Amino acid sequence: MTETTRDVERFYSTPEVVAKLRRLADALESETPFRIQIAGERIRVPARAQFSIEHERGDGEEEIEFQLKWTLEEDDSADDDEESVV
Repeated sequence: MTETTRDVERFYSTPEVVAKLRRLADALESETPFRIQIAGERIRVPARAQFSIEHERGDGEEEIEFQLKWTLEEDDSADDDEESVV
């Protein structure tokens, strides 16, 4: 499998963000993987992903990023049809 670099930023409506964050919170709390679709690509986030929050300030702007990070392993590509995509 060939990996490609991807760096996208997509803006969502408030209801869409609420739904994604609610699913994220449920998955983090239950320590289960989940799938999310971002800018047309479905991504499986494993339960072992690490969660961080970043804050940046500069040039008259502030930014907060909620970030999940994990290394790719063979089991990450396994499909689980029971997981819904948000």
